[in-house]
Amino acid sequence: MNKVFYSIIITLTLFTSCNNNDDEVTVDDLLPDGEIAIETPDWTEETHSNDVDPNYSVVFPENKVLELKITIDEEFWDAMQQDLDENLGGASPNDIDFTPIWVPATLEFEGIEWYKIGIRYKGNSTLINSYRSNTDKYPFKLDFDEFEDNYPDINNQRFYGFKQLNLGNNSMDDSFVREKVSTDLFRSFGVVSARTSFCAVYLDRGNGSQYIGLYTLVEEVDNTIPESQFEDSDGNLYKPDGDAASFAIGTYDESEMDLKTNEDIGDYSDVYSLYELLHDASRTSDPETWKSNLESIFDVDSYLKYLAVNQTIQNWDTYGIMTHNYFLYNNNGKLCWIPWDNNEAMQDGKMGGALSLSLDEVSSNWPIIRYIMDVDEYNEIYKQYLSEFTDSYYNSNYMDPVLEYHESLITSYATEENSSFSFNILALKSHVTSRNAAVENFLE
Repeated sequence: MNKVFYSIIITLTLFTSCNNNDDEVTVDDLLPDGEIAIETPDWTEETHSNDVDPNYSVVFPENKVLELKITIDEEFWDAMQQDLDENLGGASPNDIDFTPIWVPATLEFEGIEWYKIGIRYKGNSTLINSYRSNTDKYPFKLDFDEFEDNYPDINNQRFYGFKQLNLGNNSMDDSFVREKVSTDLFRSFGVVSARTSFCAVYLDRGNGSQYIGLYTLVEEVDNTIPESQFEDSDGNLYKPDGDAASFAIGTYDESEMDLKTNEDIGDYSDVYSLYELLHDASRTSDPETWKSNLESIFDVDSYLKYLAVNQTIQNWDTYGIMTHNYFLYNNNGKLCWIPWDNNEAMQDGKMGGALSLSLDEVSSNWPIIRYIMDVDEYNEIYKQYLSEFTDSYYNSNYMDPVLEYHESLITSYATEENSSFSFNILALKSHVTSRNAAVENFLE
């Protein structure tokens, strides 16, 4: 299949502050006071408005690399870096506990311009690693109407129907394909997951446009996934992070549930009901009632499919080891698990390694796994899904062509950044073979 390349140009516009003293310049100083009218000659309903459905074929193509060029005024870049210095400097924290600053930008795609969009740094370990390595290859988040209060002419601006998008910098992934391949595998096996595509990014921060690396464009979960992958698009969406994300007894904390939708209502009763039921005495005193109650508020079958995929491909940076990197969505009364951030999947793992296929080592500190796997019926379904997933997807006959296709698609960009790129694709092929064998041996 022929490769097709899109061209996207993002221009960050620095507004000159009227502050002429030597005081530190903030983002507010860079923004104009009050509402400012701007010209939007390229605006069309199809490309810019929120009255159209998201165009997945344009934004998340399977056979194209999106080419992005970002220009950031040197003074604006310095302001963004200063924000990182203030929040990540000194003690070199291991977790992000702040939201990086938004700045206005202009984006051009195939000769069409999007106006005053918002751009900021994103991520946790990916952002920390970028900061510590002193690289320009940072992960970014885009929001196309972030500054509509300042510029009312861009009210409800969208990018082919998308409000927000993420630029993952493939940190710690020398193959560049882990995020893409993993999310595709989840969806192929019936697990809700974000869509992705490849992007080559160029950056000009005052020293000319330079290639900074191959990125993965990732769909924003709370933007489009409820409508595109669920029957009910009006449910609560949570992104748990912190101790409460473990659901261990005594950890429930609404402030760590991070409600992404229906914030004005602020009803956490669904996620609290899951926490309460997990630790209800009926789990041991009346298992059948406990199972029935659990299945009425939590999509157990979908979760077992998720576990089968996750444990086969080995993603250590998620629930069971880390208290982050998943969403919960209330679809018609049942909370559904959505995996997130798979850039370190398809390898043995860190932090002591990935969890085993049996999950026997998982303690009650991770009750969603432990208590579900303690149910014989669920355990057998999980094993059946392991077999189905490896037979249908995680085997050399299926995965080798997938990996080879992605390799051919991105190789001209990936080799510029990493000359050993092809060896990392070979390593992924070996991982598929070894994990397929591991599942077969486990199921014997």
